[in-house]
Amino acid sequence: MIDVSTAQKLVMSHCSINNKSVEVSLHDASDYVLAENVISKIDMPPFRQSAMDGYALHVGDTSTYRLVGEVKAGDNSNLKLNTGEAVRIFTGAAVPDTANTVIMQEKVIVKGGLITIEGALQTNLNIRPKAEQIKIDDIALTKGTTIKGAHIGFLASLGVTAITVYEKPSIAIVVTGNELVIPGNPLSFGEIYESNGAMLAAVLRELGYKSVSVLTVKDDYQCTKKTLKDTIENYDLTIVTGGVSVGDYDFVGKALNDLKVEEIFYKVKQKPGKPLFFGKKGSASIFGLPGNPAAALSCFYMYVYSHLKKMEGAINTNLLSISMPLVSDYTVKGDRAQFLKAKIVDGGVEVLGGQSSAMLRTFGEANALVFLPEGTKHISKDQHVKTIVLPTK
Repeated sequence: MIDVSTAQKLVMSHCSINNKSVEVSLHDASDYVLAENVISKIDMPPFRQSAMDGYALHVGDTSTYRLVGEVKAGDNSNLKLNTGEAVRIFTGAAVPDTANTVIMQEKVIVKGGLITIEGALQTNLNIRPKAEQIKIDDIALTKGTTIKGAHIGFLASLGVTAITVYEKPSIAIVVTGNELVIPGNPLSFGEIYESNGAMLAAVLRELGYKSVSVLTVKDDYQCTKKTLKDTIENYDLTIVTGGVSVGDYDFVGKALNDLKVEEIFYKVKQKPGKPLFFGKKGSASIFGLPGNPAAALSCFYMYVYSHLKKMEGAINTNLLSISMPLVSDYTVKGDRAQFLKAKIVDGGVEVLGGQSSAMLRTFGEANALVFLPEGTKHISKDQHVKTIVLPTK
């Protein structure tokens, strides 16, 4: 059994990066990873731009200027201002070449065709310089960037319509267990509804992974082996839930061994999720997650998430981790490292009740996991703890 840090390092060091790329429409690019740098084809802004509604003028030895026109956003005229002249201008409009300052309208008195400036005049006020954001031929976004809404807005402002991204990994979720029943069917005594497949598929879709298949397998060795053989051959990543332990009806480990999957590690000194498996066969990755739902989801966030991000070439592969004070005392049960369902509230982090590896209800309230290293016995109120922010929406 290995520790959490070693397990996480092994997961990342045994990761096959997908070098296949595809061009996608900018509007469909959210959550994809850039496969090449994006170069700006224009200056942004492409002209000197007014930062507010006001009056553009060339500063002289007077506080009174004659109004000679108006410039709205989108106007393509470049009015020439002589000494003592000004134009009404609006936010986003092109500042005339002969103007060297924009005075906000609140500091101007308008009377007839004249304006009087209140206070001292300065040059270069409220003017966004040409190419303030980016110059033509500069790198707009770097290869490896995971595209988010703000990136799409920025690239759209540069006139970009399509970008080259890495193909997302294909993922198979294999759910095992005789006791599992698909929701919508009646339960017999001793049976429970299957939730892991639905949960993991939903989380993956939230993260932008669309090529996801969910397969259910009864506790039968031949069926388990055949299903795993198919997913390992046809998908980049296989996630198995349940059947990884060493019970009489846990066939996943035997099937993976017979399929010549290289075991990178099995079992991590952590709670929840001790019976975690990670293996490789060729470029395919295989994770065996615990069958208990909360344990499966914790292991997904702490191991599978980063592995997937690295597979698709992302620069930033880890969830955001911050140090936060606990809002109340917490006593640890056992000596293993702990991933505790938690909620960030009012500048602190609260460890939630219902920490059982079988309980998903608390996970629905959580927006973070608190990590406590192995050997931790007690954490006092206001003591800072490592807090992993979950990608909840």
